[in-house]
Amino acid sequence: MVEMSVAGIALDAASRTPIVLLRDSSGRRQIPIWIDQAQAHNIMAGLQGTTPPRPLSHDLMATLLVVAGLELDRVIIHAIEENTFHAALKLREEGANEEDIDDANLIDIDARPSDAIALAVRTGSSIWMLEEVVAEASIPVDAEADAADQSAFSRFVDDLSPAALVRHLKNRDNNPDSTR
Repeated sequence: MVEMSVAGIALDAASRTPIVLLRDSSGRRQIPIWIDQAQAHNIMAGLQGTTPPRPLSHDLMATLLVVAGLELDRVIIHAIEENTFHAALKLREEGANEEDIDDANLIDIDARPSDAIALAVRTGSSIWMLEEVVAEASIPVDAEADAADQSAFSRFVDDLSPAALVRHLKNRDNNPDSTR
């Protein structure tokens, strides 16, 4: 299994559908999971640690776990079938000695990955994915190239003046061979 972390929420450029991005611990592979707007909001609220005026569904779930004397041990995203991910919540009795816990002692509950991720973010639980799922669904990430591109763009924006932008646009308009 591969431990994953939430890299962020993005929008699919074509459909404008939110995507939660999970990244492996090496930072070299990223898995996009398409979710709905409500789930994106719930995950972002958990990541930002904001407290809404009324509990969101996942805040309620976390509270119910505490009241029931249970803890979310971890989330496991264990399958992908026809572009649909499948996850499970692994629960343990609160206060149980972690060294004595094995999978046979955990309660296993089927869950949508978006719900499982939102709950994991709120409880500080780990997110795991089977290697086969990572291999099938991952996209390579080049963190160094991304950082270099971001740095170059930041330098460009920092050096940009209104006059330089106007000159650039005039030159582009006067040069029909330029790409837009």
